[in-house]
Amino acid sequence: MRQKIVAGNWKMNKNLDEAKELIEVIKKEVKTGLEEGTRVIIAPSFVNLQSAVKNTEESVVEVAAQNMHQSKSGAFTGEVSADMLTNLGVNIVILGHSERREYFGETDELLAQKVDAALANGLEVIFCFGELLEDRKSSNHFAVVENQIKKALFHLKEEVFKNIVLAYEPVWAIGTGETASPEQAQEMHAFVRELFAKEYGKEIADTISILYGGSVKPANAKEIFSKLDVDGGLIGGAALKAEDFAAIIKSI
Repeated sequence: MRQKIVAGNWKMNKNLDEAKELIEVIKKEVKTGLEEGTRVIIAPSFVNLQSAVKNTEESVVEVAAQNMHQSKSGAFTGEVSADMLTNLGVNIVILGHSERREYFGETDELLAQKVDAALANGLEVIFCFGELLEDRKSSNHFAVVENQIKKALFHLKEEVFKNIVLAYEPVWAIGTGETASPEQAQEMHAFVRELFAKEYGKEIADTISILYGGSVKPANAKEIFSKLDVDGGLIGGAALKAEDFAAIIKSI
């Protein structure tokens, strides 16, 4: 049975006091109405991770990092290693987010190294992928997604996929207010699941969770999450409002 997951990516938002306040409200909101087995994850900025880990100790809320460097240590000013994250008590990391690809030039080859480093250090990976608007308009979206996944993940042994969650994020629907239709989300998720079935077999394909990320809101979450191959969401803007985030979680 696949895990149902709702993860909130806070991006570069919330200072320490604001993060603490948001966490407290989220904890209260998810005390009731949470479907059994549903995982709730938040990803604050690096400077708020230690506090977030401490403040979620007695709750169902888990904490993820938004990124990490592929090296163990070294002269990489401003970067954070997997060991630094695990030492804080962080056990999950988001890799491959479209903003990292676009603004920081992260390639599929680099992401393969990051995935390897994360897994080697016992981190669970939320791996993001998705097409640009021009890819969708040119009907090249399936090829783009297939290429991203194959280059970054298909060198891995099948046993590690228990520690990987996938997140499809059509780039044209991130922070734009546009949303892929539930049917478009289902179509891509089914395509990705079939890719894994061909490469690793039906058991891996049927058990790996695939999240949808792209302007998910309380108003559209239930319909998106109702699709067969959509196992939850990677939430951006709506994750910064506790009531909206809770409403999305309870839509799953």
